Amino acid sequence: MKILVTVDGSDISGRALKFAAKLSKQFVKAGSVTVLHVDLPAFPGVQRKIGAEAIRAYHHDNHEHVLSIARKALARSRIEVEEVHEVGEVAETILAVARKRKIDLIVMGSHGRSAVKGVLLGSVSTKVIAQTEIPVTIIR
Repeated sequence: MKILVTVDGSDISGRALKFAAKLSKQFVKAGSVTVLHVDLPAFPGVQRKIGAEAIRAYHHDNHEHVLSIARKALARSRIEVEEVHEVGEVAETILAVARKRKIDLIVMGSHGRSAVKGVLLGSVSTKVIAQTEIPVTIIR
C-alpha cells in the first residue's frame, strides 16, 4: 500500500505521520509512505522585489524545516519513506502528487476549525476529499 501523508510541521501532521507509519507496518508486504510538504507560492510581485534566488531559498528553508520534523517523527519506524516538496496551491498539489504516484491512501491532519471558519477560509482537507476518489483519512 502506498500512503501519502501531508505535513506542515504542526503536531497534528506529526500524529498523521505516526498513524501512517503504524498502518504501513500492518500489511504483509510493507507499505511505503510518501511525505509531502506543499509551500504556497509567493504573492505576485514579491519575486520582483526580492529576487528569484531569495524565493528559492525561502521555499528550500521551509521544506527543510518541515521535512526535518517529519524525519524525526519517522526515525524509528523502519518503513520506506520518500520525501516530496512542492510549491503550489495546497489541495491541488496534494491531488496531483497522489495521482502521479498512484497513491492508495491520503492521510492528512486537520486543525479542527469550526464549520463556519472552514467555509469562509476553505479547508484543504475538504477540498481534497471533494476532488478525489482516493480514500482519505483525517487525523485530529
